[in-house]
Amino acid sequence: MTRPEIPLAGVIGDPIAHSLSPRLHGHWLKRYGLKGHYVPLHVTHQNLADVLRIMPEMGFVGVNITIPHKEFVLSLATQVSDRAALIGAANTLTFLGNGQIQADNTDGIGFLSNIRQNLPGWTAATGPALVLGAGGAAKAIVSALINDGAPKVTVVNRTRLRADALKDQFGARVETQDWTRIPDLVGDVALIVNTTSLGMEGQSPLTIDLSRLTPPTVVTDIVYKPLETELLATARQMGCETVDGLGMLLHQAVPGFERWFGYTPMVDDDLRAAVLAP
Repeated sequence: MTRPEIPLAGVIGDPIAHSLSPRLHGHWLKRYGLKGHYVPLHVTHQNLADVLRIMPEMGFVGVNITIPHKEFVLSLATQVSDRAALIGAANTLTFLGNGQIQADNTDGIGFLSNIRQNLPGWTAATGPALVLGAGGAAKAIVSALINDGAPKVTVVNRTRLRADALKDQFGARVETQDWTRIPDLVGDVALIVNTTSLGMEGQSPLTIDLSRLTPPTVVTDIVYKPLETELLATARQMGCETVDGLGMLLHQAVPGFERWFGYTPMVDDDLRAAVLAP
């Protein structure tokens, strides 16, 4: 890919005003003294194909994709990474020239990197995992856990059929259970992941019985507003290691920034502070 003198990148969604990605990438561009800009772009479904087609002519080298376009963009890409194809969604597009669009999904990378930054040496092979939820984020996380050696991943969802679909998709190391089984399951896993929006500001609380939870189970939540959810607070009080969801957002952005701006950025305390600033 030939990079323009001042490369442009951005994030496409509908809505998009809430996105922290411009603040995140903007911090890196300024910190490393790189030429370029990263902008939020409100694009509707009916305009998405036309917008992506013209963006390279405007100097764009790539974009992040967020809700509700992550699945649809796969049909617009000319190259799809294995992980994006397996997950059925993409969050990172790179414009390669001559109308070529490369689609990738970096959510799994972000998830694993976030845990490892907080818990050096951690691996999914440590033991079974329990994943709450069966949406797009759950697909990326289940895929990443299996690839990282998790012996078993149990998926629970309020609608059992959606969880069963993940088992059909990812195979023998995935099992499903009813949501009501969570109190029994939390005592037998090495990792618990909440991939639902429950517990997020403005959403319903995540109300589950954690009485059987014991160290050394690691508990993480992809929700980052609030930074410490009730799930994480309760787990921490019970002596478990916890990892908040902000780091997943930060780490998933690294591969795209590297491709678009030609520099591998750091995820550190300065970045967290910049993203969390009022």
